[in-house]
Amino acid sequence: MTVTTTRAVAENRVVEIGGDPLTVDAVVAVARHGAQVHLTDRALAGMAASRAVVEDLADDARPHYGVSTGFGALARRHIPTDKRAQLQLGLVRSHAAGTGPEVEREVVRALQLLRLATLATGRTGARPVVAETYAAMLNAGITPVVHEYGSLGCSGDLAPLAHVALAALGEGPVRVATPEGADGELVDAAEALAAAGIAPLELREKEGLALINGTDGMLGMLCLAIHDLRDLLRTADVAAASSVEALLGSDAPFAEDLVGMRPHPGQAASAANLRALLAGSPVVASHRTFDADGRPECTRVQDAYSLRCAPQVHGAARDTVEHAEAVAGRELASAIDNPVVTVDGRVESNGNFHGAPVAYVLDFLAIAVADVASMSERRTDRFLDVARNEGLPAFLADDPGVDSGLMIAQYTAAGIVSELKRLAAPASVDSIPSSAMQEDHVSMGWAGARKLRRAVDGLGRVLAVELMTAARALDLRCAPSSALAPAAGTGAVHALLRSAVPGPGPDRFLAPEIDAVTRLVSGGAVVAAASAAVGPLR
Repeated sequence: MTVTTTRAVAENRVVEIGGDPLTVDAVVAVARHGAQVHLTDRALAGMAASRAVVEDLADDARPHYGVSTGFGALARRHIPTDKRAQLQLGLVRSHAAGTGPEVEREVVRALQLLRLATLATGRTGARPVVAETYAAMLNAGITPVVHEYGSLGCSGDLAPLAHVALAALGEGPVRVATPEGADGELVDAAEALAAAGIAPLELREKEGLALINGTDGMLGMLCLAIHDLRDLLRTADVAAASSVEALLGSDAPFAEDLVGMRPHPGQAASAANLRALLAGSPVVASHRTFDADGRPECTRVQDAYSLRCAPQVHGAARDTVEHAEAVAGRELASAIDNPVVTVDGRVESNGNFHGAPVAYVLDFLAIAVADVASMSERRTDRFLDVARNEGLPAFLADDPGVDSGLMIAQYTAAGIVSELKRLAAPASVDSIPSSAMQEDHVSMGWAGARKLRRAVDGLGRVLAVELMTAARALDLRCAPSSALAPAAGTGAVHALLRSAVPGPGPDRFLAPEIDAVTRLVSGGAVVAAASAAVGPLR
């Protein structure tokens, strides 16, 4: 299935809210591709039932957090009935305190969707109309402006969620989807809601709190990263196979029995991909020749780690993604708010809003991303050094000395890798007290998610430089005079790249070529081309 077809399917899909927990793919379909959402009757009925519990408590003489009290460090203050609507409105307005650049539309839509999913569990005590308003905004393509800074990842992603809630009230800026599919036109929320026929919300007891108390921002970004990394790690296998072939490496270390001696599932999957991609390669076979006395003419016993150990590193990253997906699955099945309405009708405070479970895996993924990119850059570098590239020209230049070839493309990859190492420093070990020491330990999960998004983008660019370099090396290795050709899998990817960027020649403007190959990587075209040639990659 092509990337274009996948997007079209997502756009025409309707995601049910209030039935089974959402999946990572459902989050991506709504957030990135504009799939519509539909609240089930079961969800609306459950919300109505839990709302009745909240309304029964409104006149209770005992304090109930978020219903008849203030918030955070002000939780001990009783709020009279006639000021409770003002309390909820003020909560949303005051917490919409983000600053800095706008975050991406897909991140905001993921955040909106996940808060809607929690509302639909019936455990927040919000009225059905609150969920219906969020669903209508998503379906109308109304995306509130959310800013880079403002969340500490405890008591949830407060500021980002408050900006979304504020838009549902008809206040603040939003972006409205355009036919061109860009981020959309910036307009006032009241204007956008009116144009879509959506009545602004008027909050009642507990509802402002229910809209801002969750890990939805960091979880949404985790889901998007998991989706992207699935494909990028397959792309890393494609890049590694291309480099092994073009550097006259050996596919022997990828044998199933050898890899099976260390039974990590990700390692097995990566090695299987490498075997499939290199199967039948005339280039790999070309240095398995023997002399007249039966001795191997190629005297290299072992390849460098960046070639030989690719399944071990790529596989470990795969297993990390699997762990992250398990955490995301549990989080997608959660009802995160404080307080919550329990199944048996109690309203209880809790600590489920703390972002630690998500923050840890966001940091873990950033480590894996940095390491996969680091290994990729090392393979790129080997191509450019005459001492290690098995007879290719320096820097793969047309006329070394006159031409620089791909020298600075490697600098670009190296610079990104250095940045990824800095981004791999964990955010979740940091904490800073807030709310007059009531919230005295925070997860920094939003910060972890923001740096992971940057890291995932960087990995795609580093892999693009490796693919571009390996393709040029294959061109030089498989010159017409050599009668060599790449394997079916690597050859299909080589042909794809040559449909987008030219082959070897005198120096030229490289930045557009790097961007073109990066688009092939991020859009899934590289994996699609390889899979079409050798079957689906694992």
